[in-house]
Amino acid sequence: MQLALSEEQSLIQETARRFAETELAPVAATLESPAGRPVYLAKLKQLAELGFMGLNVDPEYGGTGAGVVAFSVAMTEIARACASTAVAMSVNNLVCEVIQSIGTEAQKEAYIPKLCSGEFPCGSFCLSEAGAGSDPSRVSTRAVRDGQDWILDGTKMWISSAEYAGFFVVWAVTDATAPSGKGISCFLVDADNPGVTIGKAEHKMGQRASSTNPVVFDDCRVPASAMLGDENAGFRIAVGELTGGRIGIASLALGVGAAAIDFARQYVTEREQFGQKIAEFQGIQFMLADTYTEREAGRLLVMNAAWMKETGQPYMQAASMAKLFCSEWANRACYTAIQLMGGAGYTEEYPLERFARDARVTSIYEGTSEIQRVIISRELLKEVS
Repeated sequence: MQLALSEEQSLIQETARRFAETELAPVAATLESPAGRPVYLAKLKQLAELGFMGLNVDPEYGGTGAGVVAFSVAMTEIARACASTAVAMSVNNLVCEVIQSIGTEAQKEAYIPKLCSGEFPCGSFCLSEAGAGSDPSRVSTRAVRDGQDWILDGTKMWISSAEYAGFFVVWAVTDATAPSGKGISCFLVDADNPGVTIGKAEHKMGQRASSTNPVVFDDCRVPASAMLGDENAGFRIAVGELTGGRIGIASLALGVGAAAIDFARQYVTEREQFGQKIAEFQGIQFMLADTYTEREAGRLLVMNAAWMKETGQPYMQAASMAKLFCSEWANRACYTAIQLMGGAGYTEEYPLERFARDARVTSIYEGTSEIQRVIISRELLKEVS
């Protein structure tokens, strides 16, 4: 594995850093309110114009073709300024990758360029349901064949970017007689389909600029050509989507935690107590040493997972390790940063409280930390069984 970034990867990282610092950081706090939605969507459009909505997508379909490592480092930089923007970027890239991997040529041409260009602000995955979160094999949304069409009925929950998605990648049961997970198929459904209703946005603890909504499919008719991949092969698609998404969320978590601890580090070099800078106390120094050492470990885990995916190697265990470590570290790093800043870190005057709120969900979505431990242990035991 080459630890140093290539010239192209370094350029993408630097471009993402500049965009985050100049375009996102100044408005990140205001994006959390409903009034900030137009600005949020404008920033997503700018990211598309930079090529960041299809970093691992073939240029034939409007992508950048820069690869998974470039996507990961760019995600980390964007997340340092705004996790809500980063999560939309992560989902968009993954939606494009899934369609590119298993879609028909007509599907690729119809959907991928619109995401990469920003014509569609976002695409969305409709997988989770009230009874199917960590276990996607339990989806209950149904798709019934009717002539040359399929009719979808069911409700999806906690769907990121649903309010402004151009289309949805939807999982539904197409063979109710098949064993659990075996009779599920995947469909591409346009957001303006009359059978689609976007529910009221959730009031979330963090990442508030990114909308999260229920999506209802009621007598939603789509043509047979809307099926993505093979019939009854949707569970495999879901597992692949989740695995790839974990690299994105690990990268995002790394960026949020890094922003928090970097802010606190600067603060302790300026704040004085007992006649000296806080940074001169050994206890503070040890807190910084531990947090930054763990940060580097997390960065290497993410880079390894991204490199393995990019080079076509099995990467499920590596992605779960990166996602588990980085999401847990981000939460610790944010709380350590708040502790270093004391009461000041707990106020909205500084961005620490937003970082902490944004970091919390990274150990929940795209597979909880507990699910990552299940996956990691399963893969470890396979090696000796």
